[in-house]
Amino acid sequence: MLRADAAVPVRMRRVAIVAPEQALRESLVRIAEAGCVEVDLAEDGGPDVRGPAATRLQRLRAESAQPVLSEAPPDLDVLEREGRTDLLAGEAQLEERLGSAVRHGAVAALAGWCPEADVGATAARLSGAGGALVPLRSPRGVDPPTLLTGADTGPPAYTTRPLRRSFTPLVSTYGTVPYSDLDPTMPAGIVYVVMFGLMFGDAGHGLLLVAIALLLRAGRPRRLAALRSLWPFVAGAGLAATLAGVGYGEFFGPTGVLPGLWLEPLEEPMRLLAVAVGLGAVLLAGAYAAGIVNRWREGGPAAALYATTGIAGAALYLGLAVGAGYVWLGQVAYGVVGAVIAVVGLALAGTGLFASTAGGPGGAVQTGIQLFDAVVRIGSNIVSFARLAAFGLTHAALGAIVWDGTTALAGRGPMGIVAAVLVFLLGNALAFSLEALVAGVQALRLEFYELFSRLFETEGRPFRPWRLPVERLTEPAVHTGPPAAREAVRHGGPAREEES
Repeated sequence: MLRADAAVPVRMRRVAIVAPEQALRESLVRIAEAGCVEVDLAEDGGPDVRGPAATRLQRLRAESAQPVLSEAPPDLDVLEREGRTDLLAGEAQLEERLGSAVRHGAVAALAGWCPEADVGATAARLSGAGGALVPLRSPRGVDPPTLLTGADTGPPAYTTRPLRRSFTPLVSTYGTVPYSDLDPTMPAGIVYVVMFGLMFGDAGHGLLLVAIALLLRAGRPRRLAALRSLWPFVAGAGLAATLAGVGYGEFFGPTGVLPGLWLEPLEEPMRLLAVAVGLGAVLLAGAYAAGIVNRWREGGPAAALYATTGIAGAALYLGLAVGAGYVWLGQVAYGVVGAVIAVVGLALAGTGLFASTAGGPGGAVQTGIQLFDAVVRIGSNIVSFARLAAFGLTHAALGAIVWDGTTALAGRGPMGIVAAVLVFLLGNALAFSLEALVAGVQALRLEFYELFSRLFETEGRPFRPWRLPVERLTEPAVHTGPPAAREAVRHGGPAREEES
């Protein structure tokens, strides 16, 4: 069963697809139809083993349509005459997997990966074709592929949560989450929309984003239909901007429609700056906590203890934060405690960094440079969150300029009113498009460079199940040729023999 609050990638199981030779094709067709097994392909190229379907597909030299698989072995000559590149492409993929099978006597097998929750249902599906799905031990030194709940590459059952699915591109754009790491999809999405809202704080502009999200949900305009799955993400960003605008008292600028319930950016810039930096400090602390968990899951206690993105880095960060309390409050105790914690963090990080060098004086120098870089990075990363306030001020300033121009023109007669309306509409359109782009890019930069860089040290590989629609053909498309021809279609070329 899928869990809505899953904090890790979908659990995978190593499996083998085992079937008698005569049932292998039907078993693979059912695997493709289920769409939840990633089948390993042969890596030893050897001689050219292109099957008859692939040869015909190449001979047609036509742009391949979306591959479709025939339920029964088709007559490839008929498909070629009819230009059915979709079915030929599906058969070519089937031939590739048939050619990757290991055969022993009358039995053939292929290895692959399957979500653990789907093993039972897939095994039952295969049993109807005379095949079996056998769970195996995971091979040593090989990480399973990563499937995040909501990822478009996964089986349909894992893509049914609109909110999580709309946040998934935030993570996949950065890279593939290692299988052993935490799944940051939901926290990353929430943090992104909060940061976007602080920089794009205007209730009127936020409501426009919500309206755009509703249009995307309805599939309008049609040219943007491919972005329909992102509508919850856009709606969340618009809602965050609307709430920030209510707090700022901004509705298409300082129009006076809304009272400032929290602060006015142009009147209290230092307060907004303090909020932005404070939020950044909290987010960095959360990133270090997640980094510790990831290092522990990747390499055990030692990896978590000595990594600059693990306990060592977190201790250095905490020590510097406590030391900043001494500067802010003027109490010596904060400075002493902060220095002790920071020294402990530096010692742990230095031990880990030196162990990764060649040793000797050169390794010591390299370690010192890396430690200096770690300290500077912490300071620069915290200060980097000041851009939340900077671009929030920029948005407010643009809104104020547009509103001041509007009110100045409105008192100059009928033509002035017309000009004021044009200034208001065009000015807000410019501010909306420009600031939405800037805020979106800056929020993405903060998430990638300041937060994700502490979560991930390696990259996994995505789970790519073999999934094709299956079509039932009628005569004469179904192959009715001699047994040898049917056998060639079924097996798809030379097979690999099991090594004794």
